[in-house]
Amino acid sequence: MTWAKGEALAPFFTPYLVAGWMRGSHNGPLMPVGLKDSRCSFFDGPPRVIALGFQLADGRLVGPVDLFEDVAFDHARRVALQMAEYMRRNGPIAPAILGPEELEYTGIAETLKALESRFRAAE
Repeated sequence: MTWAKGEALAPFFTPYLVAGWMRGSHNGPLMPVGLKDSRCSFFDGPPRVIALGFQLADGRLVGPVDLFEDVAFDHARRVALQMAEYMRRNGPIAPAILGPEELEYTGIAETLKALESRFRAAE
């Protein structure tokens, strides 16, 4: 199967929520960025993805070309940043935080375990 470059990149025009923000403990919008913008800063995110393209010419790889540096992805980046701001404004709770079975690198699971005896079912 042969894909055109645009067909392969089309899914990244929508910033889907993915796990992996904030040391792997939060959901965040996957933001397509150029290589120069791949460093994360805002709460270690939002999660970013880069795309480097190569062309095969006469049996040799030519490139790379920074595919997400294109202005065509500016809207997706703006939407991802708006989503990230909204998620962070909700605080460190759902829907931003992952479920306890998926949490990494935090003390939340251990804290909840220690407090388990204090919880009671709703009446």
